[in-house]
Parts: sequence; structure tokens; C-alpha cells
Amino acid sequence: MSGLVMPPVPQPGSGSGSGSGSGSGSGDLMIEADAVSKSYGTVHALNSVSVSARRGTVLALLGHNGAGKTTLVNILTTALPLSSGRASVAGYDVARDPFEIRRRIGLTGQFASVDGRLSGRDNLVLIARLLGAGRRAARSRADELLQLFELTTVADRRADGYSGGLRRRLDLAVSLVGGPQVIFLDEPTTGLDPSSRLKLWEIVEGLVRQGATVLLTTQYLEEADRLADTIAVLSAGRVVASGTPEELKATVGRRTVTLTLDGDDAPGRAGASLRGAGFAPVGGEEGTRSLVVPIDTTREIADVVRALDHAGVEATELTFGEPSLDDVYLTLAEQHARTPA
Repeated sequence: MSGLVMPPVPQPGSGSGSGSGSGSGSGDLMIEADAVSKSYGTVHALNSVSVSARRGTVLALLGHNGAGKTTLVNILTTALPLSSGRASVAGYDVARDPFEIRRRIGLTGQFASVDGRLSGRDNLVLIARLLGAGRRAARSRADELLQLFELTTVADRRADGYSGGLRRRLDLAVSLVGGPQVIFLDEPTTGLDPSSRLKLWEIVEGLVRQGATVLLTTQYLEEADRLADTIAVLSAGRVVASGTPEELKATVGRRTVTLTLDGDDAPGRAGASLRGAGFAPVGGEEGTRSLVVPIDTTREIADVVRALDHAGVEATELTFGEPSLDDVYLTLAEQHARTPA
């Protein structure tokens, strides 16, 4: 081989907040699944699933074990043929151009796949050489990735001596050796401690700011909320909801006002007044002085306060809470459980 030309390694940042796709340039569609289905006899692992992601964004697939997340990843990475529908990655059809897709993607599975008998550096050099890089280029690429993932101090240790967090970082580094345009992360932080998980989040955010497109499967709601530009919620092989984190929260979740009240009889009087004003407060059990009031808009906070004034109750603390992805996921799970198959 003539040697692999590899792009510069993007540097990670420590930015936070939902959605890492601010670096999206042309808005090219880099991942597209259109009515994709996968069946094994009478078992439907995927049933007409449609998702998409543009360049420089993160698409999160959220769902329980068996929801179909990994099956979709396997189809998009050409490891598994689809039964019907159409899918493309980086502009190439998964059925017609699997080789072109494999040249342009990186994949990190649920479990670290590095060779534990080799050092971290040797794992990276080996993959670079297999991709066609010369000896010098392979070592240079390995050094860049070791620095990016803060693995330089353990670079020459056998990988089977790494902690879980270090092995996951090395696994992700291996998937980036060829400078992929699209990165598939299948539950990459499963089993990691909070510190290691946070480090991986920061690395992913840095990669996306440099233009990479990421498809992330996860069961961690906080992970999807922080990283994803768009989320598709899967259940039993179907997409049951999709949108930005904010759109999903606004559609399914409800805002709340939590009240801490002054006086032992205050919750009872406040609850009666709030119900009279059309609210459905929760709480106020014996021995507590707090109520949680679901609201639809922030304008209703003033109505809550007026109801308290009408009851002659003083609130020592008032806290406004936005809906969370936990609310969304639990609501969708309940709706799906009630829906006949």
C-alpha cells in the first residue's frame, strides 16, 4: 500500500450543554435510515425505523436493552444486512457501497476491543499499519491520539493492565486512527465511573466541534441530554419519539413549581386553593410542608403565587423545574406499555 493519509487530530474541549453541533458547516446529511426494517423469521428487530444526522451533529438512540439500537448500528456500519428500507452513511448506500462506508467510519462497541497483550501505543500503531500507513506515519498518528486521550503516561503498558476508563479511551482512540467522518459509539460509557464518563463526553464534544458526525446509543439520559443534537427513542424496534432534547421535553414532560410552605397546616390550605384555581398539586402529606405543582407555561407561576395569597399561605421557598429526559422516557414507556402490539 502507498500509505494512509490521515487528517489532523481534533483537540477536545471542556464545553458543556446539550447539543455539540455548533460546528456544523454545510449541513450535509451524513447518516440516513429510511423505513429500515430487520427481521429474523417472525421476529422484527427493527420495524420501519427512520432517523438522520447532519455533518457535525450528534444523533442519540435512546432505549432499553432489546429496543433495536445495536441492530440499527450494525446495519449502518454494514455489519448486518437490512431486510427492507434504505440506509446511507457519508452519502454511500449500505447495501451497494459497504467498502466505501467502512473507509469513512469509526466504531466503538459496548465492550473494549483492544488487544490486551499489546501496549496502548502498539494497539494504535497496529491499526494504523493495517490501514496502510507507513511505520513513521503510524507512530506519529499513535502519538497524536495518545496525547488527545491523555494516555501518554500509560502508552507503553500492556492494555490488559488498564482500568476500565483507560481501556474505553484507548478503544475510542483506535476507532479514530483512520480519521473517520462518521463515528458510531454503541453505549461507550457503560460501566465507567463518573470521572471517566465525563472525560469521554468532553472528547466527543471536541470531535463534533471539528466536524465529525456521531451516532451514539445510550441508556444514560444525562448522556443523551448533554451530547445529542437530536434524539430518537426506540422501543420494541420502533421509533416512538424523536426531536431535539428540548422538543422532547416540551412535548412529553411537564414543568413544575416546588413550594416549601410556612406552617404545619399550610400544605392543606394551599392545596385546596391551588385545586380551586385549576391546578393538581402533589404532596402535602402529614409531616411535610412541600407541594409540587405541575404547570404548562412559566406564566402560570404567577397564578400559583396568587392561589397561595388567596389561602393566606407564605412560601419560604419556590423552585421552578424544567422537565427532564427522565420524565420523557418514563412517559413514553408507560404509553408504549398501554398500546396493544
